[in-house]
Amino acid sequence: MKIAILSNGNANYSTKRLKAVAEQRGHEVKVIKYKNCWGSIDHDDPIIEYRGKTVEGYDAIIPRIAVYMTRYGTTILRQLELQGMYSVNSSLAISRSRDKLRSTQILARAGVDIPKTVVSRNASDIDGMLDVLGGAPVIIKLASGTHGNGVVLAETRKAAKSVLQAFYLRNEDGTNVLIQEYIAESAGSDIRAFVVGGRVVASMKRQSLDDDFRSNLHKSGVGKTIKLTEAERKIAIKAARVMGLNVCGVDMMRSTRGPLVLEVNASPGFGIEKVTGRDVATPIVEYVEQNAKRKHKKDRIGA
Repeated sequence: MKIAILSNGNANYSTKRLKAVAEQRGHEVKVIKYKNCWGSIDHDDPIIEYRGKTVEGYDAIIPRIAVYMTRYGTTILRQLELQGMYSVNSSLAISRSRDKLRSTQILARAGVDIPKTVVSRNASDIDGMLDVLGGAPVIIKLASGTHGNGVVLAETRKAAKSVLQAFYLRNEDGTNVLIQEYIAESAGSDIRAFVVGGRVVASMKRQSLDDDFRSNLHKSGVGKTIKLTEAERKIAIKAARVMGLNVCGVDMMRSTRGPLVLEVNASPGFGIEKVTGRDVATPIVEYVEQNAKRKHKKDRIGA
């Protein structure tokens, strides 16, 4: 097959792994820097241009779109989809997953257990919101943050109100701010399940090295292989399905009431390979091989 990987470039570890595996399996692979693409939006001849050539004739696209480039990256991907090209994750599913508020609403509606969450643009309502969450401490996060950025632990009601006021002042563009219950028993740790085609292909536990409550590997957290419980495996698969993502990383926390889903990542990093020794690139390419000729199912989830 002819496969395009939408990425920031060949130096990215996940991109290198996908390209190497696909080529080893006999496919022709092109890495396309989506940020350097431009599109012609025309009802007769919609095209995407990259380095002076039209992007066309690909059997499948594997999108590796960075969070900070979500809008433009999904715009380019959407234009390619309109030309009939198959994408492992659709542009709509990627955009949907990058909005923490929208994805939290979707997960909750589908019955996926999540931390108690509230949203507001008014810091004066903090007392009522904290009562719903069971009191301080709480986690306050921007709906568009990533890698642990834009996430703060507020240990008291006063601190929570101050953090909210600061967030609102700095985000006049209307970025949503979420407030979630603090899960003390999982402080500084979480679980990443890597899901491909409705099955978990690798899983790890991430743990912070210091007093930081965030466990992201990007924040100097460390990972180790972990065996998921049956409940964790099922909730990871369900979270991927209800978000409409065929390839994703599902982040969970262990709590006294069972696993709670924190986030579903549409472009999960491949650091899990180094931690667990499990190959996640091959299952992705195999999924492409099995599904590229099929038509996309109608998205019934919505934006």
